[in-house]
Amino acid sequence: MVCPETSSDEPLTPAGRLFLQPETDLVIHCIIRGKNPADMDAIKSAIKSSLMVQHPRFCSLLVRDKNGFEHWRKTPIDIGQHVIVVNNRLDKSGNFIDQTQGSTTTEEDDEAAVNQYVADLSVSSPLSTDKPLWELHVLTAHKCAVFRIHHSLGDGISLMSMLMANCRRADDAEALPRMVPDKKTVIKGEKGRDWFWLFGVLWWFLKMVVFTLLFSMEFVLRSLLVPDEKTAITGGDGVELWPRKLATAKFLLDDMKLIKRAVPDTDGLASSSHLAVKLEICPTLLSSWKIGNVSVVNGETSCNPLNSSSSVNMVQTINDVLLGMVSSGLSRYLDHRTPNVLHEGLRITGVAMVNIRPQPGLQDLSKLMKSNTKARWGNKFGVILIPVYYHKGGNDPLEYLKRAKAMVDKKKHSLEAYFSYKIGDLIMSLLGPKYACMLNYKLLCNTTFTLSNVAGPLEEISLAGNPLSSIKVNTSSLPQVQCSNLSLIVI
Repeated sequence: MVCPETSSDEPLTPAGRLFLQPETDLVIHCIIRGKNPADMDAIKSAIKSSLMVQHPRFCSLLVRDKNGFEHWRKTPIDIGQHVIVVNNRLDKSGNFIDQTQGSTTTEEDDEAAVNQYVADLSVSSPLSTDKPLWELHVLTAHKCAVFRIHHSLGDGISLMSMLMANCRRADDAEALPRMVPDKKTVIKGEKGRDWFWLFGVLWWFLKMVVFTLLFSMEFVLRSLLVPDEKTAITGGDGVELWPRKLATAKFLLDDMKLIKRAVPDTDGLASSSHLAVKLEICPTLLSSWKIGNVSVVNGETSCNPLNSSSSVNMVQTINDVLLGMVSSGLSRYLDHRTPNVLHEGLRITGVAMVNIRPQPGLQDLSKLMKSNTKARWGNKFGVILIPVYYHKGGNDPLEYLKRAKAMVDKKKHSLEAYFSYKIGDLIMSLLGPKYACMLNYKLLCNTTFTLSNVAGPLEEISLAGNPLSSIKVNTSSLPQVQCSNLSLIVI
């Protein structure tokens, strides 16, 4: 929408302008499943009284001035334009079912139908600029809602924090969901601070410098010159226009904790046939992914975003387990699709999104909306490259976990995420969104898959009075065959 600029218009951030370019026009899909049938009056009432419609990003039109620069312009909200109600039941192919014929469906059929509905939205339904860039699709027959938000409004941390601010705990209708507590660095006293302590600090600093230089140089080369070798799962220019398949794989959190304890550090590897059998199951579920959600079951937050300011702890190690599962699954799938074609140790590069706010995990919404805080609203993330390697069948699955942990530990020890954020911001400032988009698109074409995850609540929650059974997050299409979003199932 081209309009003359007014004094109340607010310019977009550089990251917001990037996500409005045709090649990187991304929409975030948040799939929310309730335990009870949807009450449309309660949903609309909750939206009208929510913090969301008070936030300037959610009640502003995207407009462009005569020079083509994008701005946000405040506008009244018409809830009816944003809430889309689908009353008919869908089948696994995303087609409407004739209700007069009568049919029985299982929970798996419901989930497959919703997944296909979202997959179709990913490639066929961009958000209209005639209204603020968000929608809520309510699939009443499936007790499900799909929240569509344009990525220019904010990143996953901002948007999930907004969602949590509008939810309530299931056991206390007035209490907000608990978020991941702040992690503050504890500095020990002077005791024990001798030459060995100083040597350890210097050694830590030296490793950080070396890893940052190596990974930053690799990031530049991978963005501009060096693509992954062609395989059965390689994407490229135009792949974002292909039809999509959205699949969900579920894993028990207790099983993942059990697997995680098998590799306590990168120097030793526990041996257990029981653990190996459990991890062997995972790649078979991953083998048919085009776009996938990995869901962790059993009512506890299991996936925190990789965060460069956080230390290695249990949650981060579960991320290592997830990455080990993905790398093992990719090797097995390629071994099945193209046996005896790929060479041992073939590199497959992924792109992972990293929250670079000082506090990891979900944020306090009041802090996000303050302009003078470091935990600000918007797109505040960098990217890191995640290399995994193809190995022919017969390897111990726990070896993938060991390699994943060793690699991620090095990544956490570098400033690669900050470098990628700063270099993108610099290119946006100096050359504009067109060239920043070209660089970002080239990076996605030169890599094979994308990983992202967002922390969920710490207990069961409800939204508009309806207890939730699951929350899954996905994005619209990228020029890659596989995009893995690690989500949370709340039980």
